[in-house]
Amino acid sequence: MTQPLIPIDQCPIQIEDDRTGTNVETLKRAFADNLFYLQGKYESLATQDDFYMALAYTLRDRLLNRWLKTMKTYMEKDVKVVYYLSAEFLMGRHMGNSLINLHLYDRVRQAVEESGLDLDEILEHEPDPGLGNGGLGRLAACFLDSLATLEIPAVGYGIRYEFGIFTQAIRDGWQAEVPDKWLRFGNPWEIAHPDQAVEVKLGGHTEMYHNEKGEYKVRWIPANRVVGIPYDTPVPGYDTNTVNPLRLWRAEASDDFNFDAFNAGNYDGAVAEKMRSETISKVLYPNDNTPQGKQLRLEQQFFFVSCSLQDIIRTHLLRHPSLHNLHDTAAIQLNDTHPAVAIAEMMRLLMDEHEMDWNTAWRVTQKTFSYTNHTLLPEALEKWSVGLFEYLLPRHLEIIYEINRRFLEDVKRWYPGDDNLISRLSLIDESGEKYVRMAHLACVGSHAVNGVAALHTELLKQDTLRDFYKLWPGKFINKTNGVTPRRWILMCNPKLAELYNSKIGEGWLKDLSQLKQLEKYVDDPDFCEQWREVKLHNKRQLAQYIWEHNGIEVDPHSMFDIQVKRIHEYKRQHLNVLHIISLYNRIKQNPDQHIVPCTFIFGGKAAPGYFMAKLIIKLTNSVADIINHDPDVRGRLKVVFLNNFNVSLGQRIYPAADLSEQVSTAGKEASGTGNMKFAMNGAMTIGTLDGANIEIREEAGAENFFLFGLTAQEVADTKAKGYNPWDYYSSNPSLKAVIDRIADGYFSHGDKELFKPLLDSLMYHDQYMLFADYQAYVDCQKQVAKTYSDQDKWTRMSILNALRMAKFSSDRTIREYCNEIWNVRSVPIEMEEYSQENAGLNLGK
Repeated sequence: MTQPLIPIDQCPIQIEDDRTGTNVETLKRAFADNLFYLQGKYESLATQDDFYMALAYTLRDRLLNRWLKTMKTYMEKDVKVVYYLSAEFLMGRHMGNSLINLHLYDRVRQAVEESGLDLDEILEHEPDPGLGNGGLGRLAACFLDSLATLEIPAVGYGIRYEFGIFTQAIRDGWQAEVPDKWLRFGNPWEIAHPDQAVEVKLGGHTEMYHNEKGEYKVRWIPANRVVGIPYDTPVPGYDTNTVNPLRLWRAEASDDFNFDAFNAGNYDGAVAEKMRSETISKVLYPNDNTPQGKQLRLEQQFFFVSCSLQDIIRTHLLRHPSLHNLHDTAAIQLNDTHPAVAIAEMMRLLMDEHEMDWNTAWRVTQKTFSYTNHTLLPEALEKWSVGLFEYLLPRHLEIIYEINRRFLEDVKRWYPGDDNLISRLSLIDESGEKYVRMAHLACVGSHAVNGVAALHTELLKQDTLRDFYKLWPGKFINKTNGVTPRRWILMCNPKLAELYNSKIGEGWLKDLSQLKQLEKYVDDPDFCEQWREVKLHNKRQLAQYIWEHNGIEVDPHSMFDIQVKRIHEYKRQHLNVLHIISLYNRIKQNPDQHIVPCTFIFGGKAAPGYFMAKLIIKLTNSVADIINHDPDVRGRLKVVFLNNFNVSLGQRIYPAADLSEQVSTAGKEASGTGNMKFAMNGAMTIGTLDGANIEIREEAGAENFFLFGLTAQEVADTKAKGYNPWDYYSSNPSLKAVIDRIADGYFSHGDKELFKPLLDSLMYHDQYMLFADYQAYVDCQKQVAKTYSDQDKWTRMSILNALRMAKFSSDRTIREYCNEIWNVRSVPIEMEEYSQENAGLNLGK
């Protein structure tokens, strides 16, 4: 006899929805369904990629409910939104981050294991999108995590590069660049929105006309048009319902296919426009050593800026009748100079497309934009030739000239007769070939300008942007960078997180200052032993990775001295190498002398066109090849270069480090964020007074930091007096022996020419003062080795470093931006039980 059906609302068993439920059985069922219905595979035929994609879609479903509710709340409450414009977003792998932020790690692991699979293998299968080059892009990713965690309405805007930063291979010690095919198997985390596509104009000319009111206007007649297609990736906050979008733009031709050309037999020409347009979002940072490369870079920057501003304006107009109050609903942050053309594009959109007068448009623009400067290096402060600007963005050049004219008229009124000041402040560099100074445009067009570390901001005020600081001291404000403790402690160092949780619970993950409570354990033998066990566990894992990927056996009990970052002369990886050679020379002089066993680990990419950086990589690998195979060394020194450094590899490296190398020339590093990740994971820092090192030292305590080298002021003074690196070479026997060993071809199979360009740079120029800092660095390394020999002392210093890093949480940085620059407030997201009705679906009732 059949049983009568019980109405669902009276059913005693609560059944979870398969797209939002989070118990283990529901997760298993959803995982299996996605494998079958989305990947179209039986388990017996499924590949590791199929399993990864099915699990990714399972997690994305659980993000979407929160994401849509977040967007709906922002629209209904008409909140002010932070729009973060960045050419880079180095997000890292999404799956592990989503598991952590959704508090699903343990349940998903159980569901996957009960399905007969290994979660760790699935996690490792995810590609690591290389949509950034280093600290700039990773900072943007940390900021998005903190914005969502702090429940701040925000959207990240960038480019969906088909090929990100290249995959680095090492061939015969040299860097080789391989395309980063991160989209080869698709991207389950993103959702395309072609219905929200925008058109971007390029090239052509302008023409003047009068509108129906008789007002003078300018019309841009472009030579080409490109379509921007938005792809949204959900970015969840930790322990909150907020899920903000990262919106990346893909370039597409306005007309994909030319039938006339095809029918005429011109098959290549039929798709030429499509290929040319799509090149804009093809690759991150094309080499700009050619005119074509420079043009493509400017096209990329304008493309994503124009797409993003049009999108911001569209969003605003959904709720407001005009753009006069845009600054009340939008805070647009320029992440370095790459998006600085947004100032001119906003003026064009407001005036040419939305009929706003100049003064009103300029007021709205200045109140809406703020600018973060990330560099003190003159070559990194972007300049574009006026000729290229006129060819590619003719209307924007007119607007920039007018901004400049009005700005300089004000300066002349404020400082009459100071022609040199006028020349220095001008948005146009007229010292030779005319250039548009993008940092100047960003300063003039923004209401706030910030550096990213206390020293960096001071140097901006005193040197790089001193004339703008003289005009507007109130504009300048410091915002020391930070990193998210969710990825850079909890996710990458779970053993350390477990130790913290066992003592004080999980509150520290949203308030890193709570870790100071643990200082009472700094002299507790049991706690110190647990600390050492965590570090040794992490070192063993990295040692295993090195063996598997480099074929080099390293001792986990040796000191892991690590320098991983972008390869650049100012970051001075070669100073590190010179010290290693000095240790090697000591061993060769006396093979039996005591040397504290040390494993030196390097990682980082050189820009494809940066020969000297590539030569530093070759030198590092050449030195490694000799030292690692010399029987006199007897394993006391090992040198390892880990290729293709990225976010995922960083998650292995930072927790395993004993010593963090932050040895840039003082006054050159804006901030550094790798230094923060190392310190948070208990690594000691050897460094100069540069960037955020200064503040790390202040927080950790001077006694818990290995300081060496000239200060920024001493660097300037030494150069002013006529710095001669030859004097240091000729008067320092240790340095001379190191340089001579390289010059004699010892590390290059007798080839004395191989490293000559690098040695000549050091001997006759030494722009970054390696020789001046060499002896101080070597002496400081001796102190490091002595301290490491006293493990009780080292452990105490390590603990205090990690526990005192609260200042360097990106949560703190974002709170300061919100309160002091953006004027935005948190907006909690209240979730309701999922149903098709509240999802907005019409069920035909």
